Amino acid sequence: MNHDTPLSPLPLHHLADGRCPVLTTQQLREHGVPPVEIAERCRPGGPWQQLLPGVHLLHQGPPTSEERLHAALLYARHRGPSVPAQPRAAETTREPMITGLAALALHGFAAAPPLLSLDRIEVLVARTRRLRSAGFAGIVRGADLPTPQEVTGVPTAPVPRALADAVAGLTDGVTVRRLLTEAVRGGHCEAAAVVRELSRARLLTRPHVVDAVDALMAEGRALAEQRLYETVRAYGLPDPLWNVDLRLPGGPYLGGVDAYWPEYGVAVAIETRTPRPSECNRADAPRDELRERLERLGITLVRCRPRTLREAPEQQATVVRTALMAAVDREPTAYVVVLPH
Repeated sequence: MNHDTPLSPLPLHHLADGRCPVLTTQQLREHGVPPVEIAERCRPGGPWQQLLPGVHLLHQGPPTSEERLHAALLYARHRGPSVPAQPRAAETTREPMITGLAALALHGFAAAPPLLSLDRIEVLVARTRRLRSAGFAGIVRGADLPTPQEVTGVPTAPVPRALADAVAGLTDGVTVRRLLTEAVRGGHCEAAAVVRELSRARLLTRPHVVDAVDALMAEGRALAEQRLYETVRAYGLPDPLWNVDLRLPGGPYLGGVDAYWPEYGVAVAIETRTPRPSECNRADAPRDELRERLERLGITLVRCRPRTLREAPEQQATVVRTALMAAVDREPTAYVVVLPH
């Protein structure tokens, strides 16, 4: 047998769906190509090549970024059985997905390296999989796998999860900060979602990650404040007092709010604070206490989330307008002192 020996009469380009000529050994065998022929074709100088264990590229030359992505996914799907256990439903139904820096590149991050320059393409799989990293395919196991997003036809981890998996392998604080900041500034996700994933991955004990998170939270708050300002202007709400502290005359400090209408007794507070892991069960406690203190004085506190300001500003404006209109039917509020932050 030599490289010119005829193959199975089945047209192999159809096996790859006409798009990506990357196939597993099992797929080739199912279409009549015996293992000995696969090995012969993948010898040095042959027309094919083995990209990963059990995964073959049906041409010579460097693989494209798309071919590398599909090869890594095929390797994760078809290699290694599951551990005989009782995995959670999400673990048994979620397909492998691209994560880490490769996923961020797919999401369009300018701070992520180009796909072809990556030595490692990380694939997120269920923790029950008996599978090792091989070649350029890096295996990342996880519980509670997220729902993948289709990006250019490739199942890809959502940005917060992809960021956490990428940061886990990075030691350069500048790169980490650029990636986190781009996630918020580019509108990919909210800062709190990123911090939750970093906390879940136990990465908030690393000093360079903590420094990047501080910058991230400041970035997220600044963007949310700007969106609140734009929402008030765009939907014709009365001008409030911006970024003020409230306290009783000669009395205790009540709290800080992002917008306050003293003539209506309505305040708005943006929810951007993400608690430390030890505070998770009391994430809303500070705002709940502020609401209770203000309500005792007849002041309505409207809490808004950065995601709502970004995705549904009209909805948020309606909530604030409703609170302002309801002030007509309320008793006058107690007098409070208003001071700038």
